[in-house]
Amino acid sequence: MTSLTIFSPSGVIASAAPLRRAAKRLVALGFDVALDAAALARHQRFAGDDETRLAALHRVAAEAPDIAMASRGGYGLTRLLDRIDWKLLARSAERGTRWVGHSDMTLLQLGLLAHAGARSWAGPMACYDFGRASEEHGEKAVPAVDDVTQACFVEAMDGSLEAVGFRTGPGFDGLQARGTLWGGNLCLLASLLATSHLPKIRGGVLFLEDVNEHPYRIERSLLQLHQAGVLGAQKAVLLGSFTEFRASPLDRGYTLARAIEHLRSLTKTPIFTGLPFGHVPTKVCLPVGAKVTLLVQGRDVLIGW
Repeated sequence: MTSLTIFSPSGVIASAAPLRRAAKRLVALGFDVALDAAALARHQRFAGDDETRLAALHRVAAEAPDIAMASRGGYGLTRLLDRIDWKLLARSAERGTRWVGHSDMTLLQLGLLAHAGARSWAGPMACYDFGRASEEHGEKAVPAVDDVTQACFVEAMDGSLEAVGFRTGPGFDGLQARGTLWGGNLCLLASLLATSHLPKIRGGVLFLEDVNEHPYRIERSLLQLHQAGVLGAQKAVLLGSFTEFRASPLDRGYTLARAIEHLRSLTKTPIFTGLPFGHVPTKVCLPVGAKVTLLVQGRDVLIGW
């Protein structure tokens, strides 16, 4: 049976109920689930103080379960980056541990790639994706766990997932590219610029998403990556979901689409939209650090590895 440990490297878990639901659902999918001893620790807005979360990270790496899944994101890994034993985490990856998550886990995944060239999986998290309660919308029941997210995760973990696809906008028919797949949360990736924790990827396929960020803030972070030479060094940029922001009466027609249009006018790197990934119920799993082939037919995009 595949062992799966849930740990909390970042934000506090406000209630244990989602964590228990997640563990129960993951067991039902056939995983041997364990909760790290500090998974429910609390200190201010964090899942335990820095020492507690760092110890949890190193403890999970030393135990090297088949899967190490973050309970949730939030904020916290930035505090730990300079103190993480990257060699210990790399050894866990060599022993077969797949580090899984998104949001704040972007920092750990990019750090692993930068310091050890180790692969990980951008994908679901325990509370956010498997710990949801069922919802009722009128006469229609919304399932607690998205079918695509669940199926994609199971296939990624058992090794049968070899590609993901999505629909994008027009204008890229026939495009092909091959390179290292990397990325994650836009603001967090931008925060790693000029640090040793950002992978130096040229000719890669970069994917990005974010939450609670107005389009002008998204544009600003993308411009930062452009001005730092990151966007221009990639073969393609894949934009996922950018959700949960409030429009401003001062926008006056300014939208995320307009921001992307402006970025496209500045770089020759093709920028795709529509990747099903981010702070949304439906998300694919993406192998961070894997060599992938990107193919476009019409408006259909396929990423294979």
